Amino acid sequence: MSVLVPIDDSDPAMKAVEHAAETYAGDTVTLLHIINPRAGMYGDEALYAYESILESKQQAAADLFDRASELAAEHDCSVQTESIIGFPARDIVSVATDEDIDHIIIGSHGRTGASRVLLGSVAEQVVRRAPCPVTVVR
Repeated sequence: MSVLVPIDDSDPAMKAVEHAAETYAGDTVTLLHIINPRAGMYGDEALYAYESILESKQQAAADLFDRASELAAEHDCSVQTESIIGFPARDIVSVATDEDIDHIIIGSHGRTGASRVLLGSVAEQVVRRAPCPVTVVR
């Protein structure tokens, strides 16, 4: 079974990794991190500092993968890692489709009300668009 776990630097993402590792112990799980280089960049900063900001985000992704891999290893689950530049919800679904993923396990912050409407929910968008079953972990 091919399992995809999109991760960011949040507690719900690490809970999703742990859930996947427990559920698919002995299997290989793919951890996916989407680097959105425009997130947190405004105005001229986006134009002049793109390369250094991208490099910083790639290093942060490597550290994130190390942390998640250690967590998965505690449950005898091996991981593959993939990091791409893009937009989280759209590219999670694209990877799942392109790589013929059987199951996605994703963390959710559990936002409700106005914050959910204003900020959107990557997990909700993935659930609506994914080509396979999705488990949402809070």
